[in-house]
Amino acid sequence: MKQSIIVYIILLNIFSNLSVSAQEKKKIEIEYAGKLTIDEANFPGAKILTRDDSQQVQVHHQGAILWCDKAIHYGKEDFIEAYGNVKLIQGDTINMTSKYIEYSGFTELAFAHGDVVLKDPNSTITSDTLYYDKLNQQAFYKQGGTVVKDSSGTITSKIGRYFMNMKKYQFVEDVVLINDSTTINSNFFDFYSDTGHAYLFGPSTITSPESKTYCEKGFYDTENKLGYAVKNSKIYYDNRIIEGDSLYFDNNKNFASATNNIKVTDTLNNSIIKGHYAEVYKAKDSVFITKRALAITVQENDSIYMHADKIMVTGKPENRIVNAYYNAKIYKTDISGKADSIYSNQKTGITKLINISKLGATDKFSVKRKPILWNYENQMTGDTIHLISNTKTEKLDSLLVFNNAFVISQDTISKTGYNQIKGLSLVGLFNEENQLRQVDITKNAESIIWARDDQQELIGIDKAKSGSITMLFENGDIEEYTRFNQVDGTLSPESKSPEKERILKDFGWREDERPLSVEDLFKDDPPFELATIKGLEDYVPQDAFFNEDMLERIEMAGKMSPSQFIIKKDENLLKFSNDLKNKSWFKKNLVIMPNYIIAPNNTKDAHKLFNKAPKNALIFQNVLKQKGQLKASVWLKGKGKIIFRFKVKNIHQKSFKDLNNQIINLTNNWVNYTLEGNLDELSDVKFLIGSINPPEEVHVWGASLIKIKD
Repeated sequence: MKQSIIVYIILLNIFSNLSVSAQEKKKIEIEYAGKLTIDEANFPGAKILTRDDSQQVQVHHQGAILWCDKAIHYGKEDFIEAYGNVKLIQGDTINMTSKYIEYSGFTELAFAHGDVVLKDPNSTITSDTLYYDKLNQQAFYKQGGTVVKDSSGTITSKIGRYFMNMKKYQFVEDVVLINDSTTINSNFFDFYSDTGHAYLFGPSTITSPESKTYCEKGFYDTENKLGYAVKNSKIYYDNRIIEGDSLYFDNNKNFASATNNIKVTDTLNNSIIKGHYAEVYKAKDSVFITKRALAITVQENDSIYMHADKIMVTGKPENRIVNAYYNAKIYKTDISGKADSIYSNQKTGITKLINISKLGATDKFSVKRKPILWNYENQMTGDTIHLISNTKTEKLDSLLVFNNAFVISQDTISKTGYNQIKGLSLVGLFNEENQLRQVDITKNAESIIWARDDQQELIGIDKAKSGSITMLFENGDIEEYTRFNQVDGTLSPESKSPEKERILKDFGWREDERPLSVEDLFKDDPPFELATIKGLEDYVPQDAFFNEDMLERIEMAGKMSPSQFIIKKDENLLKFSNDLKNKSWFKKNLVIMPNYIIAPNNTKDAHKLFNKAPKNALIFQNVLKQKGQLKASVWLKGKGKIIFRFKVKNIHQKSFKDLNNQIINLTNNWVNYTLEGNLDELSDVKFLIGSINPPEEVHVWGASLIKIKD
């Protein structure tokens, strides 16, 4: 007995709470009307409210107040239509004006039309048509609109949705933001009105007077004019194009930085810089790049490659200067070299290989970075080396070596002997094939030459000292040499020349260091791993404004409201379009699997259909009394062949007849299929997917039937 009393008390409390909740849902209340009339012939069950000279009609509902010149109020249906100078205010956050508003107290959904302006403390929306969901605090337009935020600019788009609690806008299709001198174009654009932060998805551009940024996923701070891009990103600075996995840019400073797989192209000077971290200062005409930095000067026949720990490019386009710091190397098919640092002036055609000064001359680290050049068979070293090119023909012109000049070439026959000349300085001249043709060694010249006759027989090893030496080369071999002011000299047979006498002081054969390809430029670099980029979240498509929940609210309201309230919404005419198990869908010989298939919008809303009988299976939904131009569409994938039908039946027909159909060979990828048809008179419509035969499987998502035109 006690248990029965306890259960009774609990149930009584539950029903009491439900009763209180139900009572809290208030109906639309009329605060003021100058005139009240009734017109049962045209507006059955409605009160017609009209303003007077003193003030407008005023109604309120659940914290919202509405003013207008005229209103038609359906008390039983809890629905109102407002005309003329309409204003709807909710607290101190929402202020909406328009020529016309429909509002349902049951759904708390408003439809505004005609010069609609919706303001909140952060922004202003203008559109010809706007939906306002008071319950969920959302606004939505789908036929074009404009959003203005003073500090961030003006945004226009075809479709826009405002999540008021989050201060977030989602714009879709033909999105344009104009902020001072900056213009952003995108098709998917999320914007936060309280911060001015924008997120771009899909092909997008940010254009300012100084630059243009392209990306397919990016962020932009409209108030501070800075941002970053992380997918297929490019920044255009006049004659420079910057590419990388991640780009940061500050349009106030005309500065950009890039991380991972970077490429900076100089379109005017036909040069490219690559690396994995870069900084670009447009105003200073400078580029700094590191982490496997590589500078490429593109030439018609043979490009020049330069690598170093760090590369800096400075100067105007007509006077570009390249500085490569630490472990610098250069490669071209006919000449290569390395030094601690390399300097190149594109205007003068001078390239300097510079010695290190931080360490002792005998330090192994220092020796490996002493300036060295290889040209065909010749190795040249010195404290500083200058290469001079003809800027018009792009060919090598001359070579200067300052202090401790040393030229070595291996004897082509013995392979153990080396021709050597050294002195204080060196001047070299190149022929048309970029081969060293003449070398002049001046001051304290020394030489060791493996002298051979015309039959390449060894005559002896010629060793001498002189004031200077001039040598002529042919195809890399010594053709002729002349000594001036010779001090002494000997010509000894190989057998009478000791090993130690066959090399000059400071001799160093460094062929193993010679770059023979672009890849060789990096062989001394330590192991390298790309930096981890945090990136941006992927785009999340907005769920439909008229989702299942709202459609259910509207459907329930429609049983109590004027039918025009729903007819004006040209959204999906199918009920529960993504819930194929719902009884609104008629199934025959069909099994519908649970929602676990990933749909095109990356949700688990899709269904998998199986035939459960030998006969073919089908699924359809009927939509009653439609007229005008309709479009049916559905996303499908799977195995086999099915048929997608669009059938109609008017009052003169006994059964449905095909208006349009499509035989579909399913694939493993999602494909959107559409059918269109025009109904000249009021007709019932059947949306049908059929001819599903075993062992076929069909994945279905996003079924829709939309009225395109009345």
